[in-house]
Amino acid sequence: MSSTEQPTLAQWILDTRAWFPEVSATQQLETHASRAFSLLPPSSRTAILRYYHPRDAKMALASALLKHYAVARLSHTSWSQLLAANNPDGAFTRDARTKPVYIDPATGTQPVAFNVSHQAGIVAIIAVAGYHPPSTGEAQAEVGVEVGVDVVCTSERRARDHAMIARDGWPAFVDMHGDVFAPGEVRYLKHRVLSTAAGLVPASAPTAEQVVDGKLRAFYALWALREAYVKLTGEALLAEWLRELEFVDFRPPRPTAAWEVPAQEGDGEREDAEVIRRVDIRFKGEKVEDVNMCLRSMGPDYMIATAVRTPGRKEDGLGWSLGPYELLSLEEVLDFAESSRW
Repeated sequence: MSSTEQPTLAQWILDTRAWFPEVSATQQLETHASRAFSLLPPSSRTAILRYYHPRDAKMALASALLKHYAVARLSHTSWSQLLAANNPDGAFTRDARTKPVYIDPATGTQPVAFNVSHQAGIVAIIAVAGYHPPSTGEAQAEVGVEVGVDVVCTSERRARDHAMIARDGWPAFVDMHGDVFAPGEVRYLKHRVLSTAAGLVPASAPTAEQVVDGKLRAFYALWALREAYVKLTGEALLAEWLRELEFVDFRPPRPTAAWEVPAQEGDGEREDAEVIRRVDIRFKGEKVEDVNMCLRSMGPDYMIATAVRTPGRKEDGLGWSLGPYELLSLEEVLDFAESSRW
């Protein structure tokens, strides 16, 4: 494959936590976010303004902007072309598995594969453009590339989680989510995670609170890994095969000192690793060897899991580097959108 044929893999984040601090009710976004709304189809505006909490509406706004930004920038399509798509819901539709996609109306192809996740004010997108899978004549090869991403925040529901665990115990907390975890993962979380995933709690005399925090970090790391994988497949957490998917002896990355401190690659096998790349995935007992995954810390509370697969030729996706996400500003995205409206 020549250098001109190399695909582009982009990973971007919008941090909405400081957006429009003067907004106390969602409807106020119509005024304060009018510039952003003017760059989106009416259907997006309607969907965003349905959210009761402004924080959720802001994440929905960021998600809509990121999807348009990724497709316009990576496929060299003007923003105006996206808005002019012959679809009442805008440029994006849903495929047979209800996964959001962009289909180029001129070619009928999907020039950019993408997936979006949001949690606690952070919205992330992974997008791949320009990947041309080998033509083998098999239907699977025509899938091209599949991507998934999930952001989790260990502190968003910390008070609630601690209260539930204090009342019912850690095993009961894990069992509450047992229908979306594999049986082996449930046993691991209940009985082995602290001894196997070293470094989750202080080595010397940890407090009860620190022990719970360590277990919760492992719980949310597993949630992120599973969600990214499931989203890569285009399924949802109600997939019939969900309990047959298992992440074996997984562990979370060590937190970074602050949000703005990039995770250090280092040796992913060390207990102080801030980026985890070696993930043992089993599906129906068989080792999954065609999915490239990465789990990285973003500050003390956030983790982001990324998954990529190229079904037609697995070595392509396995060879791609899933590096750090680039933080974009709202101004950056809006400036790009306005400059590409030709």
